[in-house]
This record gives sequence, C-alpha cells and structure tokens, in this order.
Amino acid sequence: MFSLFKSWRRRRILKRFPLPDTLWQYAISHLPLLHGLSPDELVRLRQWVTLFLHSKSLNGAGGLTLTDRMRVIIATQACLPILNLDLDYYDGWVEVIVYPDEFMPEHDYLDEFGVMHHVRQSLSGEAWLGGPVILSWLDAENEHSPPGHNVVVHEFAHKLDMLNGSANGYPPLHADMNRETWSAVFQAAFEALRHEIDRGEETPINDYAAETPAEFFAVISEAFFESPRAVLQHYPAVYEQLRLYYRQDPALRIA
Repeated sequence: MFSLFKSWRRRRILKRFPLPDTLWQYAISHLPLLHGLSPDELVRLRQWVTLFLHSKSLNGAGGLTLTDRMRVIIATQACLPILNLDLDYYDGWVEVIVYPDEFMPEHDYLDEFGVMHHVRQSLSGEAWLGGPVILSWLDAENEHSPPGHNVVVHEFAHKLDMLNGSANGYPPLHADMNRETWSAVFQAAFEALRHEIDRGEETPINDYAAETPAEFFAVISEAFFESPRAVLQHYPAVYEQLRLYYRQDPALRIA
C-alpha cells in the first residue's frame, strides 16, 4: 500500500511541478559528465532531479543567492549516482547549504590518547550524518575542477555511505553483491594507494582518497563518474564493484 501511495505521489509531483525545458537543457549543456547518457537515462535523471528539488531545501549561505539554474546544476549532479537506484537513498535529511566558495567549519574531536583538539579547516564540501550536505558553489558548478573531481558526487557518495551509520567506505550493498569481495577489493586498493603516496609516486586519483576508507570511497566514486576509463584502467576490481553498486557503467558512455 505504501509503495502504491509513493508512486502516486511521485507521479503527481512530476505532473504538477515539471522541470522547465530551459533549465534542463542548461544543465545538460553545462555538465560534461552527462554526455553519453541515453535518452531514456536522461528522462529518468530529469525525473529524479524534479523530485529531489521538490523534497530538498537548497539554500545559499555566506551571502550567496541561489538561482534556479544553480539549484538544477547541483541537483543533477547529486542525482546522477542514484540514476538506477532510487531517491529513497537520500531519505532522512532535507537540506543542502551552498556557500560562494570554500567555507571554514570548526570541529572538536578527541584523539586516541584522550586529547581534545579544535580544528578549523577550509573545505569545499561536507556531509553530516542525518544532517545537511554543505557545498562550495565555486566547486559545485564544476567548471574549473581538475579532471576526475566532482565535489557534489563526492559528498553525496558520503551520504550513501552513511545509510548504515557513520561513513566508513562500506555502504549498504545490494542483495546480489558480496560483502567479502567488496571489503577485499577496496582494502587492497586503499592500501596500494597509500603505498604509492609513501613512495612519492603520482597517483591515478586524488591522494585525499588515502585519508580514510570513507574518503577513498567518495573520491573513487567521483572519479568513477568523471573519469571512468582511468578508474577502469588503474582499479579494475574497484570499478567492477562500483558498477554493481551504482548499477551504471560510465566507461561505456565514452565514445
């Protein structure tokens, strides 16, 4: 009964609050990572974006005024990872906060020796467990990001990771996926990346991925959508797990 009601409600929203063609065409033309999507995939993505914008509150901070174009650019990138999943994967929170540029939150944390630290760090994105996603618009618009980088996909990958608790690089897997295989593949790739950094070698993905398993999952996810051929070449086993998890094969979209 609930599933029927949810489907009815979604159809009603799509009918009553359609995403204007001008906004959708703007998003397609400004986001190269959408190139290669089939017409059916673009229709489905547009529906997720419409529902996302209806269910989430996107607000500017730090003096930034968000326009409809900016909201659609953010929502489209946020919905790409769930293209073949469901908007339910983003349940449990409601807000996206967007700053003009990098922002500087402050955190207190207790280290392993029981010492309290106060950290003030400049960030381009942040995802809170059960709370908002926070983004820098300069990074979210994705016009000046280095190859393979996508702060929106990165932070929403953290949200997927948090579906079973704090982010740890181990999101809830589908029934047809093997937990032991996921753990072994990601652990091996994570350790290999850290060894490459220790040896001073150039890494195929952003070396921030070596911070924690959670950051590895988020960084490799953004690369999976932005530079899929590079992930497939350097991390074929990880690529296969991400292909199964996201139920997408971005490398096939690149002609």
